[in-house]
Amino acid sequence: MSLLSWQPVADTVSRLFAMTVNPAPRKAVRFPEVAGNADGDTVPTRHGPTRVTIYRPPAATDRPAVYVNVHGGGFVVGRPEQDDPWCRYLAAHAGVVVVNVDYLLAPGHRFPSAAEQVLDVVRWAAAAERDWDGSRLCIGGQSAGGNLSAAVSRMALEDNGPHICLQVLHYAPLDLVTPTSEKKSPLGSRAILTPWMGEVFDTAYIPRRRDREHRFASPAWGSNADDLRGIAPAVVITTEYDRLRDEGVRYAAKLAEAGSLVRHHDVAGVDHGYNIMSDDVEVTRRMYDLIVADVRDATAR
Repeated sequence: MSLLSWQPVADTVSRLFAMTVNPAPRKAVRFPEVAGNADGDTVPTRHGPTRVTIYRPPAATDRPAVYVNVHGGGFVVGRPEQDDPWCRYLAAHAGVVVVNVDYLLAPGHRFPSAAEQVLDVVRWAAAAERDWDGSRLCIGGQSAGGNLSAAVSRMALEDNGPHICLQVLHYAPLDLVTPTSEKKSPLGSRAILTPWMGEVFDTAYIPRRRDREHRFASPAWGSNADDLRGIAPAVVITTEYDRLRDEGVRYAAKLAEAGSLVRHHDVAGVDHGYNIMSDDVEVTRRMYDLIVADVRDATAR
């Protein structure tokens, strides 16, 4: 255990990280040719008013399905704008409304604030009075956003709703109990997610290690995934070089046991955050098209 696992240090480092890191996507993966039609709204939640950006499909559709998007950033950094290329792509190609959530970040707001906040946005998006079809709702996110999407899907299962047609878990951290230093990558020290980053992020989000054992924090740890019967159908995406790959593989296997795995994509030759932090537009486009197809299938009337 290093000094970075001491809460005051982790909090300070995470704040500095958030101030200095620019999570904007690389130019090659911004898809400028995909038009965007977006506006803002504010959703009341138990943690206060929450800003959302709403992307609408370019073609007029009578009550389209809706997809709640949750950005990544280790629970401590990031903003919804970093997912703008993906939200535009999904709205345009899947024909769904995309609700992109600006959720609370640690260390100012720790577990389970963000998950509860996103659940409240999902409930708002599922309401009958919206001008889209909330009965055909999906949720998904990249990295920390995938963790929060898994948590919300579990909350919805235990609360008997709202109904979720599909959860998309894109290179998500699903085991916050196991130290990042014990998670291996074929790239070794060249992997995007470094042990010190994982230590800081996890401590800032959930300072006490025993609290990280909660099923909403670490859905793939221990026995947390032993009974997932009835949980929303899931697409799990892992990447070959990611330190988080093994926990994604484990969770996909548990979802398969429960009859809730739509498919598991293991993306060869790329690392964590490939669709934002790399210029690999071909792999990014291919994976986006696969997710689009899964969303279209899940929300088909």
